[in-house]
This record gives sequence, structure tokens and C-alpha cells, in this order.
Amino acid sequence: MRRTRIWLVITGVTVALIFALYLKAPFTEPKEVVVDIEVDSSFFHLPTLYYGYPIDSFDVVKGKVRWNQNLSEILSAFNISFQDIHTLAKNAKEVYDVRKLKAGSNYSIILDRDTLRTARQFIFEPSPTEYVVYNLKDSIFAKLEQKPVKIAERAIAAEINSSLYASLMDEGASPLLVHPLVDVFAWQVDFFRIAQGDKFKVIYDEQTVDGKIVGIGDIKAAYFEHWGKPYYAIPYQTAEKVDFFDEEGNSLRKTLLKAPLKYDRISSKYSLRRFHPVQKRYKAHLGTDYAARTGTPIQTVGDGLVLEAKYHGGNGNYVKIKHNSNYTTQYLHMSKIARGIRPGVTVKQGQIIGYVGSTGLANGPHLCYRFWKNGRQVDALKVDIPSSSGIDAAYLKEFRVVGDSIKSVLDGIELVSKESLLAKIPKKEQDNP
Repeated sequence: MRRTRIWLVITGVTVALIFALYLKAPFTEPKEVVVDIEVDSSFFHLPTLYYGYPIDSFDVVKGKVRWNQNLSEILSAFNISFQDIHTLAKNAKEVYDVRKLKAGSNYSIILDRDTLRTARQFIFEPSPTEYVVYNLKDSIFAKLEQKPVKIAERAIAAEINSSLYASLMDEGASPLLVHPLVDVFAWQVDFFRIAQGDKFKVIYDEQTVDGKIVGIGDIKAAYFEHWGKPYYAIPYQTAEKVDFFDEEGNSLRKTLLKAPLKYDRISSKYSLRRFHPVQKRYKAHLGTDYAARTGTPIQTVGDGLVLEAKYHGGNGNYVKIKHNSNYTTQYLHMSKIARGIRPGVTVKQGQIIGYVGSTGLANGPHLCYRFWKNGRQVDALKVDIPSSSGIDAAYLKEFRVVGDSIKSVLDGIELVSKESLLAKIPKKEQDNP
């Protein structure tokens, strides 16, 4: 017992001394331990994707569909049996018919990296915005996919020196913009008689895929100065759709186009006394002669009903169209009348109704364009064609607020003049056009 007590005392004293020393010792931060581990970067490598498929272990062959080339001809060279091609054509019919492979279209083939080089996927691009994947491995199927389309707003302004097309190209715009812009001002501007010095401004949405322009979206606002006369196009949501109006709220949609064809020049105007080049005598010429090459398409200037379409004496082949209770037009000396154009047929504005010729009393290819207003022949170039319905009075105040804002933006866009374009060209090029 005595020994036990002595041992307990010694142990207690020892513990007390150790505890006292611990309390007096200065506090130190724990040391940071750095472990140097070498990491294999290939472990974190992301696969290379091609149309959503990893291709690091495969090869990709690209090409264009040749004229009269079919899917069998393309895929049989990559170890795909005719039976599988037949199955693919059958399974893919509802997605995209393989018989519609268009010459010049891009395609890609993902294939095994071995001696057989067997195709795994055939990817066809029917348009810049979509592609079709034909799967040939494991299960045979097809799926149509859309490419992501980016939309960016652009503004262009320029003075026309030769043509609207050339001016748009000079500004880096897509030729796809030509038709939407022409459509906006089709009732105000005679695009077949663009004058040097005409001006335009346009704000629009441009659609791109993979950095390439694939389409034109909405036209947000536009301005055109034609033969010194300014026209504004302000979009506004009506009860039916978004349409274009001038700054006063009048619709830009006229009932008739300005000209019925693309012509070289006006060879003869409306006149009550003109010397006839064939009959060699003075007589009334109640029409406008547009000189153009034989075969140039002639389009109706507006919706209407065909009254006559035949050959007759001095008129040659001609078509006469009634547009409404006020307006009727006639197109003479055609080389031929377009297929399907006959009395009783309805036609749409811009529809081709015939082709320029010199039939009847004509000494050269041209179109004699005649115009009736309220049953009386008048000068087509002087007719003041009324607009379609404008902004409803109840919304006119709201429209003018919107219109003033858009007009201010258009007015603030700087025009590119001929002089500023020439300034960009080195002097040697200017001296040696």
C-alpha cells in the first residue's frame, strides 16, 4: 500500500509539472504541409466535338455533293452495304429524304480510323442553318438539327453611285438585303431607274451562322431619297401585322408597282401626237414604251383579273388586267405570253405575265405599257397612286411618338458619299480605274 501511494504521488507531481510547462510554452501556428503531386494533363483533356460527336479517335472526310450524285455512290466507298443504305433511306424519309441531296451542298463523313475506314455518321447540310445526321453505327436513323443563329442589329447608309446592289456590297452588307429593302419601297421608288446620287439608310437584323451571313431579319427602319425626294419607312404594329408607314402615318403599300419590268430606257412616252416609227405618220401614243432585251420578264404591277391575253393586229401579243374599279393596265408587243395567263385568271402583284418582244407594229423589242384610270387612258408616269389605309386615328398620336424617335435615329446616321468612298481608294487606283 505504501509503495502504491508513493507511486501515485510521483505520477501526480509529474503530470502537474508537464501541464505547467505546457501553459508557459509560446503558441506556434501549425506548419503548412505542401504536397507536390505531378498530374497527368491528358486525364483532363476534353474531347473534340464535331456536330456533337467526339472525333479524337476517328477521321473526318468532307466534300460537296456532285451533280447527279446519290447517297449510295457516296457511302459505298466507305464500307456501307447497299442493304444498310436502303434501310437508312427508309428510316430517314420522314426526317429528310436522301433523294433530295442537292448538288453543291456540303457533307461530312465520320469514319473509323482503321484499314476498312467504315463510315459511322454521314452529315448533310441542306441549308446554312440546318444539318441532318444519318447514323450508320449500331442503329440506323436520321435526325434534323438546327445550327445556332446569331442575330445582330446593323445600320448602313450610303449614296448610290451605280446600283443599290453595288452600294450595299461597298458597305459590306449581304446581297440578301436587296430584296427586303426593295420590298419596303416598291411603291415609292422605281428601282429600275435608280439615279446616281440617290441615297438610302437602313437599320436591320443580320443573321449569321458560324460567322457567315445566312439571312436578313426584321428591317427596323429605313430611308430612301429617290430623285431628290425623301421617303421614310417606319414599322408599326397594326391589328393585322407589322407594316411600314411614312412619318405622317400613311401606308407605304401602294396598290400598284412603279414599273412592270427591268428596262434599259424609256424609248417613248405618253403623247397625244407622236410620229409613229412604223406607220410613218403622226398619231396619239397612249402608253409608255420601255426598251428592253427580247425575253425580259414582264410582271403585272398589281393584283388583278386577266381580261384579255391574245395576239391582235398592231398590239401583237398582249395582256390586259383589271386591278380594281379604278385601274386597268395593258402590256403590248410580247414575244410570248406566260404559261397559264388567260382571260379569267387572277394574278398577283409581281407575277410574270409575259416576255418582251416586238410582235405587232414594233420596230424593236420593247414593252408598250398602257394605263387606264376610271375608264380613261392616262400617262402611267404621272398617275398619283393612292396608298393603302394608314394608321387608325385612335393610334395616330402613339404612332407619331414612335415615328419621331425612329426618324431622329435615321437622321443621325451619317451617309457615305461618293467623295468619302474615293478617299478610301489609293490615288493610283483612282487615276487608273
